Amino acid sequence: MNPALSIALLLTGLQVAGGQKVTSLTACLEDQSLRLDCRHENSTSLPIQFQFSLTRDSKKHVLLGTLGVPEHTYRSRTNLTNRNTLKVLYLSGFSSRDEGLYTCELHLPGQLHVSQKNISVLRDKLVKCRGVSLLAQDTSWLLLLLLSLPLLQALDFISL
Repeated sequence: MNPALSIALLLTGLQVAGGQKVTSLTACLEDQSLRLDCRHENSTSLPIQFQFSLTRDSKKHVLLGTLGVPEHTYRSRTNLTNRNTLKVLYLSGFSSRDEGLYTCELHLPGQLHVSQKNISVLRDKLVKCRGVSLLAQDTSWLLLLLLSLPLLQALDFISL
């Protein structure tokens, strides 16, 4: 085989294998819903398959995803927000009977490697979800405000 072709195939394989790693899984309580934030890398253009599941009493329950079939009891209670590097699962009506080990799994079609993270969720130990900080989302509005302060001061809109 041509050495250049071998190197190209190897680099493509490395990019695909590294393009779907789960970096964190967090849980919080938003109103009466459990919110699971599954953050991951996304350095590939291939579609990422995923699955959220709950293991309780040594039995795995599929909540939502493209890898397995969600159980009927959870279908009406789950909702998903999917962004480039973040998948957020909402489980409405969260109660103590929903406690257990939650898992976020990612998989690329044609690959053997599955990346996953687990989090143990107990209702009494859950923190309330905090609001999204504007500073964390986009600081361009703050920079614009700081740059416009001299202009606002010159026009006597503000005095420092």
